[in-house]
Amino acid sequence: MKTAKRISNVPPYLFARIDKKKEELRAKGVDIIDLGVGDPDQPTPPGIVNAMKKALDDPESLGYPPYDGTPSFRRAVALWYKRRFNVDLDPDREVMSLIGSKEGIAHIFFAFIDPGDVALIPDPCYPVYRVATILAGGVPHPVPLEEKNGFLPDLDSIDKKILKKAKLLFINYPNNPTSAVAGRDFFEKAVAFAGKHDLLLCSDLAYSEVAYEGFNPVSVLQIPGAKEVSVEFHSLSKTYNMTGWRIGMAVGSSEAISALSVIKTNIDSGAFKAIQMASVKALEDSESSHEEMIKLYTSRRDVIIEGLRSLGWKIENPKATFYVWGRVPEGSTSEEFCAEVLEKAQVLLVPGSGYGEHGEGYFRISITVPEDRLREAVDRMKKAGIRYK
Repeated sequence: MKTAKRISNVPPYLFARIDKKKEELRAKGVDIIDLGVGDPDQPTPPGIVNAMKKALDDPESLGYPPYDGTPSFRRAVALWYKRRFNVDLDPDREVMSLIGSKEGIAHIFFAFIDPGDVALIPDPCYPVYRVATILAGGVPHPVPLEEKNGFLPDLDSIDKKILKKAKLLFINYPNNPTSAVAGRDFFEKAVAFAGKHDLLLCSDLAYSEVAYEGFNPVSVLQIPGAKEVSVEFHSLSKTYNMTGWRIGMAVGSSEAISALSVIKTNIDSGAFKAIQMASVKALEDSESSHEEMIKLYTSRRDVIIEGLRSLGWKIENPKATFYVWGRVPEGSTSEEFCAEVLEKAQVLLVPGSGYGEHGEGYFRISITVPEDRLREAVDRMKKAGIRYK
């Protein structure tokens, strides 16, 4: 049996490797504090769950859904974008439901990348950007995100020869894994850059609602002219603690949405209608639960930042996301340091190198665990002699 060549070019998925290591240690009875995958530990708000229960009792929810999403879900997305960002969207042409934003992100490459085409991918980044480019037959070109630039890409430094082969550019702010944020001026520059070089600008906005101290993340679609060159991916996963529900949306350029629809209608049959029905409830009126979530993450963020500072790290408070991005001590690689912390303290961190070449020298912490476990993680590291040197 011979697998396709494209499979041999794809490294094992970062979090699949991490899950395997966790299972091995837990099978030995090791109590691991998992600060790895960003999976919210809080329950989905009751109003959304009750809406789902009600939807399941409706026989209409059990059949095949419309490929692009139910009209009610697409309208709810459009109304949410209007309330949140003052962006007008045509629910029939500029909104599409996704089986989680990861699915839509992966499939956009198949809609726009031909074999040999270049995709401009931030580095470090959510691994799906790079892997989906490879699976589509394209060439991922890393655009470095460096600390000295606030982890923003220097678009003007991209080689002109590369730009001639490029078809799309991915951006992701608030950013995973660095927790960096971008202001309106950056999005204006990115839109102008995409228009100048005939690129599809893909914005991953999954963390827009996880922001602190009044910081207000920007949607690329707030920028004049963005709809002509941009598609934005969003999700209910982080905002409403719905990671396992698998529901998200693509919005923006009607041309990009139409192209993505060609891929999706031939590959999947859409998101379960009952989930879309419940998601309408989420998009309409879950603001109170969102405020409580931000209070919780703010407190957790402060606990882990203060703890790391007590161990010698100099880390600024992230303005958004539920991640903390820190440097590994000198003399260690990302993987070596994370392996040491796991072995000596039984605390799981994610090596920055798993997000790309320019993630080397860093690690990522997710604060989607209770405060007492965050405090214990710091205490374990302290007792194990793990400090920033």
